[in-house]
Amino acid sequence: MNSTKDDLASLLKFLVIYQSRKTRVFGANFERFKNTSVEVLMHRRGKLQKSVFHTSMIGLASVGVLTSGVLGGNSLVASSLPGVGGPDPRIIETYDPNASGVSLDSLIDFHTDISQKPRSEILEYEVKSGETISQIAVKFGISVETIKWANNLDSVHTIKPGQILKILPVSGVMHTVKSGDTLESIAKKYSAEAQAILDYPFNDVPDDFKLKIGQVLVIPDGAPPETKVKPRLQPQYIAQGPSTQFSAPGGGNFIWPTTLQGISQYFAWYHPGIDLPNRSAPPILASDGGTIIVAGWPDNYGYGNRIVIDHGNGYQTLYAHLSNIYVSAGQTVSRGQAIGQMGSTGRSTGTHLHFEIHFKGVAVNPLAILK
Repeated sequence: MNSTKDDLASLLKFLVIYQSRKTRVFGANFERFKNTSVEVLMHRRGKLQKSVFHTSMIGLASVGVLTSGVLGGNSLVASSLPGVGGPDPRIIETYDPNASGVSLDSLIDFHTDISQKPRSEILEYEVKSGETISQIAVKFGISVETIKWANNLDSVHTIKPGQILKILPVSGVMHTVKSGDTLESIAKKYSAEAQAILDYPFNDVPDDFKLKIGQVLVIPDGAPPETKVKPRLQPQYIAQGPSTQFSAPGGGNFIWPTTLQGISQYFAWYHPGIDLPNRSAPPILASDGGTIIVAGWPDNYGYGNRIVIDHGNGYQTLYAHLSNIYVSAGQTVSRGQAIGQMGSTGRSTGTHLHFEIHFKGVAVNPLAILK
């Protein structure tokens, strides 16, 4: 009897050990199978991924070409925007806000003169036979006077084939910083705006505005001291207060965001808005009704204290350099409501409002709407 029990116990013990070993062997085989399967699947996925990626890129490129106007001869980049501090040539005198079928193309310039990206450097250009300064100016999208001043020409008719000319990236003058120079003194010397010198991205002015001796600055829309400069502010840009509302494409109805004393800087590729100066720091008004999506200084950007309003119809407006903010994110405001106070926070050289209008993510020249 005892022998039978011992045999049964030994059998059970053997079965347990046997099953345990079988389980471990099965688990090891399963892991090898799983790993092999994963490697095969990953390899195949990689092969398919490459094909899908290439097909997707070709598809996207095709859509981009077909929708960008390349086949029709239009440029992909709106880079021939005007300089600053003068009449804005992008304002189309024939634009009729009451006409039907108004296109956003009347608000955004898609014409390119020479390149599809902003130019930062001062070029050296060799004059070709038969070329005139006017033709060269048009070619590079700058004024005739800019070429004349940069090359110390006595007359615009004195250039010769083979002559090397300095070509600035924008209309204006260049200045080499000397001891004692400041943004304000340089701006005054060339009848320009200190804010325009600061905003030009390739001038590399630090946040403390301290200039380095020998540093070369481009003065947008500046002129030599001996040159008589035309008045910067044109009558059509001056208003005593908010104008009547204007219907913009897409249903926007915008008013001037503050009492105006002129425009110190206009819309450009590096300055996607307009600057409205006023030393008395008046209130800033919502140009149209909407929801506040930014109110404060959430980053280190040069906008300083700012407000961004989403108008719910594809439009957003931005109000920058404020000294005080009267609203908060998420709040709904109405057209003409005071939302803040003009100031000089961020990268700013004086009290002014930097005002931008965006339509479906594209910066629109406010002067084409605020008329």
